[in-house]
Amino acid sequence: MDSTTEISNRLVPRAFGDLRGWIDALRIEGELHEIEAEVDWDCELGTIARRAFGNGDGPALLFDNIEGYGPDDDVWCRKVFTGGMSNYSRVAMTLGLPKDAPVRDMVQAVRHYLNQQVAPVEVETGKVKENIHLGDDIDLYKIPVPRWHREDGGRYINTYQATITMDPDTGVHNVGLYRGMLGEKKNTLPVLLWRAQHWGIHFEKWRQKGMKMPVAHVYGWEPSMSFCASAPVPTGVCEYDVMGAMRGEPVPLVKCETNDLWVPADAEMVIEGFIDDDPTTFEMEGPFGEYTGYFGGDQGPKHVTQVTCVTHRDDPIHRGTLEGTLPKMLNENSVTSSVQRAGIAWNVLERAGVPGITDVHCPAANNGTTLMIQIHQTYRGQAKQAAAAIWGSNSAHLRYKNIWVVDEDIDIHDYGALDWALAYRVNAAEDDIIFFPSTFGSLLDPSTRLADRDPMLYGTGKWTRMLIDATVNLDFDPEEQYGGNRYPSMVIPHDQDQEKVDRRWEEYGFKPDK
Repeated sequence: MDSTTEISNRLVPRAFGDLRGWIDALRIEGELHEIEAEVDWDCELGTIARRAFGNGDGPALLFDNIEGYGPDDDVWCRKVFTGGMSNYSRVAMTLGLPKDAPVRDMVQAVRHYLNQQVAPVEVETGKVKENIHLGDDIDLYKIPVPRWHREDGGRYINTYQATITMDPDTGVHNVGLYRGMLGEKKNTLPVLLWRAQHWGIHFEKWRQKGMKMPVAHVYGWEPSMSFCASAPVPTGVCEYDVMGAMRGEPVPLVKCETNDLWVPADAEMVIEGFIDDDPTTFEMEGPFGEYTGYFGGDQGPKHVTQVTCVTHRDDPIHRGTLEGTLPKMLNENSVTSSVQRAGIAWNVLERAGVPGITDVHCPAANNGTTLMIQIHQTYRGQAKQAAAAIWGSNSAHLRYKNIWVVDEDIDIHDYGALDWALAYRVNAAEDDIIFFPSTFGSLLDPSTRLADRDPMLYGTGKWTRMLIDATVNLDFDPEEQYGGNRYPSMVIPHDQDQEKVDRRWEEYGFKPDK
């Protein structure tokens, strides 16, 4: 029985109903902190989130009292929820696992769900239709959108939403997560649209037809929505189908008011509109405190969602998040990416036919930019085969710049073990460090020259990727002085000695192992 089959027997998919059901579940589990003190949307809210998130050990946050968005103000929305996925225990809850599940189990759960599909169902209406704003009634500034960082180019509304687009040829929807801010007008939403991303591919198809691209930005629903929106779900698979598998039942969808897109019926809020390729419609966007921990994207004229309708529930809750991973400062993207990107990579390796994969890990500190692969090595070149399979896949667009491959005696979740393997199983003169130059990469990575990161000119960034092959080198000849092995023996106690000590451990005065 393979590992994904084994984990599937322990998963308990759970439908929370909507964002409020998710918040209630977090409250019951002691995972939520509600802030009733008045908070300024301008940088104070973001700074609170930065401190509270900590190193992936902080609570989810619900802000109930935001300056300028009180009960006497003419606004649509008064609350902001953030941090719902900023630690592993809440990711485990989302995936139908116990809160204390190891990261490897979460990775296996992601692998399982990506291979399952539960199609959505279309319904006539939903709670998101309780309020409908059209024409001159549209005013996005009636939403308490934070300015998360002082250097941000504006108030970023699209940080942990789901952006819905549709392939005009097939009608298949894509659910993605792309940044966007409040515009110069009350009904515009400038966005960062890259050609290499899924909605960029859709946009090009609409452009070639001479049509504007319909779009819907969805804020606040079950945690599976933003989790799947931010994951590199394989091409040809609709995120709604994966969301259905994660929650154990179909996603109920309702049709937008001003375009033909379908959105979760009980979302907190939906902003509908169209994106034009006419440069005269562009507005300034950026910079933004990006996942790299740097301000990225730079300020410049960008595509704009021309808003045609806003629908929302009564007293809606705005869903957003603080971006930007720093040393010992994680966030929702950090934590979810580490699980998602490892699961995706493992599936890529399996589909490519790379044998012997025993574990895959992406440390949260780098959002999947570095990938660790543990293998049972049976032939030389196996590590290079693994790296080539990853780098040749479309999932490598923004991730997997650097790859480590180690043998199965190295714990890829332990930096100390990796450092030991780097010290004593890597010799650059033996081709243990391989460079793969001038590949596509992230436009937001400041280790790439700014001139090579022009999205309008290149559509993608430019990376030289690196493999660290820290496996035992099978090119080495067996040596007589090593007892016919390629490497000398390791200083590990013999089985009979270890068994004796284990048996007498408490007799020595030590506490029993857990």
